[in-house]
Amino acid sequence: MPPANKLSTKERSEVLRLLVEPRFRDLSPNQIVPLLADEQRFVASESTMYWLLREEGLLKHRGRCKAPSRRPPRAHVATGANQVWSWDITYLRSPVRGVFFYLYLIVDVWSRKVVGWAVHDVESAELAATLFRRTCDSADVDARGLVLHADNGGPMKGSTMVATLERLGVLMSFSRPHVSDDNPYSEALFRTLKYRPAYPTKPFVDVAAATVWVSAFVGWYNTKHLHSGIRFVTPSDRHEGRDTAILAQRHQVYEAARERNKNRWSGDTRNWTTIGAVHLNPEQPAHQMPPQAFSSPASGPVPA
Repeated sequence: MPPANKLSTKERSEVLRLLVEPRFRDLSPNQIVPLLADEQRFVASESTMYWLLREEGLLKHRGRCKAPSRRPPRAHVATGANQVWSWDITYLRSPVRGVFFYLYLIVDVWSRKVVGWAVHDVESAELAATLFRRTCDSADVDARGLVLHADNGGPMKGSTMVATLERLGVLMSFSRPHVSDDNPYSEALFRTLKYRPAYPTKPFVDVAAATVWVSAFVGWYNTKHLHSGIRFVTPSDRHEGRDTAILAQRHQVYEAARERNKNRWSGDTRNWTTIGAVHLNPEQPAHQMPPQAFSSPASGPVPA
């Protein structure tokens, strides 16, 4: 049975005709509703207008600006170390208000190990390119075929950086503009860094002081930090392949504990299996864009 507040056929037709009038056809319902209210008119709610346009297949991107992209970032899968790297730059406070030092940091997506870093007083594609080359050399990594993911910042897409990556055969990968979630491994690492109890409450005196602190952090993070995303082993242990033995030993400890006290275990022991493939921006079902991104098309015949 239809709801009591359902629009009649005549009301439906009148609302649709209004939405495609010349003065409204380039506006979305969230703009049309207040304009009508200023005229002391109410014909339908904003959600009803969107619903009608969607029902009639009339939702289109409006205006002359480029439509918002629905294309997701490219997905990558790492099954071992030095296959997919992620990098970004974060601010470190300096003694001068509004002036910052910049931490460049490269992390291996599969192992979560910090494989390269540097602190500078400027953001620069040239410095980023130098760091990447030095990281590959120190890790004895062939960059050809390596995926390097970054956001859309200037240093990430600077001509020097791009030319270096192209020359080395690196597969470049970028986040969507203004979408930090597309670079989750770097963002999570920066959060860990800045929320450490040992993170300075006062600004760094200079680049040298910042470098000393970051060096200590990276040493702790790579070799002491039990990372929750890789079954609580250190990034270095996973990067070097020691995590398999460590997790197997933990499994034996738990199995032995269960054998000694079977009545205390109602199910399986804790999962100590090795984390397998790691996905960067895995493909997900498309989500419907918010209605504000759409509008009615140019005027045309409206179903009665």
